[in-house]
Amino acid sequence: MFYDTVSYDHGLPHDPVKAIVAPRPIGWISTLDGQGRVNLAPYSFFNIFASRPPIVGFSSEGMKDSVAFIQESREFVCNLVTYDMRNEMNATSAPLPRGDSEFEHAGLEMEASRLVKSPRVKGVAAALECKLVSVQELTTFDGQPMDRYLVLGHVVGVYIDDRCIRDGRFDMTLARTIARCGYADYAVVDELFSITRPLGGG
Repeated sequence: MFYDTVSYDHGLPHDPVKAIVAPRPIGWISTLDGQGRVNLAPYSFFNIFASRPPIVGFSSEGMKDSVAFIQESREFVCNLVTYDMRNEMNATSAPLPRGDSEFEHAGLEMEASRLVKSPRVKGVAAALECKLVSVQELTTFDGQPMDRYLVLGHVVGVYIDDRCIRDGRFDMTLARTIARCGYADYAVVDELFSITRPLGGG
């Protein structure tokens, strides 16, 4: 089959694009606004774009509290979502009124970060403490605004639970990282395989 994304005439009961571009890691973004109110929300449009220094980013469909809070505080934390916290993660996606705590709603505890004021989720396998680089409203190829916002952050601090380190590496099979696969589907990382990249030519 083939369809164009102007008509979206694919004949399927659900949009397949987010299932095609998958699995996607989930950035569980914790933030504080200028008044010290906390927000916690999962974003599956999330990834890392540079390593030294690390730059991570997520995209929000609409100007949600996470983006607004980051614009005020200019910092945030990306918490790693793992299988044991899947239900709590899902609970924090509820559309609560601004000022209501997703931590309390999902029965989660906060833990102080080291280099930013935004807290991390207590008990996570890993968390990335970030300073804001930019917030960019996305546009179509012909310049039409989309009300979609790409947030880029410079990772200034990395927390790792020691239980997830094996043989000097962060081991996803110990953390049991989960990823979004489109629709209501998720995957858990509990098995890995390795391929050695070829050496560069002379």
